[in-house]
Amino acid sequence: MSLKGRSLIAPLDFSVAEMEGLFEIAEKIMTDPTRYADVCKGQLLATLFYEPSTRTRFSFEAAMLRLGGQIIGFSEPNSSAVSKGESIADTIRTIECYADIAVMRHPKEGAATVAAANASFPVINAGDGGHHHPTQTLTDLLTIRLQNGHLDNFTVGMCGDLKFGRTVHSLISALLRYSGIRFILISPEELKIPAYVSEELKGADYIETQNLTEVMPQLDVLYMTRVQRERFFNEEDYVKLKDRYILDNAKLAGAKENLMILHPLPRVNEIAAEVDKDPRAMYFKQAKNGMYIRMALIMALLGAKDD
Repeated sequence: MSLKGRSLIAPLDFSVAEMEGLFEIAEKIMTDPTRYADVCKGQLLATLFYEPSTRTRFSFEAAMLRLGGQIIGFSEPNSSAVSKGESIADTIRTIECYADIAVMRHPKEGAATVAAANASFPVINAGDGGHHHPTQTLTDLLTIRLQNGHLDNFTVGMCGDLKFGRTVHSLISALLRYSGIRFILISPEELKIPAYVSEELKGADYIETQNLTEVMPQLDVLYMTRVQRERFFNEEDYVKLKDRYILDNAKLAGAKENLMILHPLPRVNEIAAEVDKDPRAMYFKQAKNGMYIRMALIMALLGAKDD
């Protein structure tokens, strides 16, 4: 497997075999992280975050530092020339003069595609509006793989904001390449999956429902999402929908003993704090796994060797 010099913009940019290779590297890193402490020494990662982020930005920065590399970049655009009107194309062409690889989060769909098209070094999409979040998808798949030992033949429920939830869109695209996956899509009518995701699901085994409790006994994986305030045009619509689904111990009473509860985080009210003590709650393990898969990804795109 050679991903050196490539960019990751959408969840299908890498083949299943290439993703499996990344998962294997991540598992090796988890087993013996000190072995990888200097594999990216002398390399620079540029973090270009036009939107707020905690887990994604910190996990990328921690990943590069744990590989022996260094970080430059900005965590909000007003601290850069973007505030003066600089285009994405000019920003990325400037950044590649200084860094070896870049990771970008942007509120507009397609921003990372524009960046990659104007760059001669690897660009990683860390989320572009309501479109895609491919490294969160790698994180989700790694977490399921570590727990189940495989990525096929299970039922996944996706609950909450399925309209604007880029993590949901990316995960659906990725899981459609595996066999035996059944999707149960749980959302209010106003937050159903967008048309382009419905098109992808044609021919797949899926249902849509508004009732989480009713379908809970069928689920092997429950992927909760928050209703994203920043995607709404008015506060009234957000307030009406924000607490539609709240996962608590009562709702879990009918769930399988080996259910995996995932969430890309941050959460607001959609998972009660009492659920954190449940051994089926995997979302903080999921966040940690995000650092390991991003370490593997950075290594692969830079062509770093683990010997």
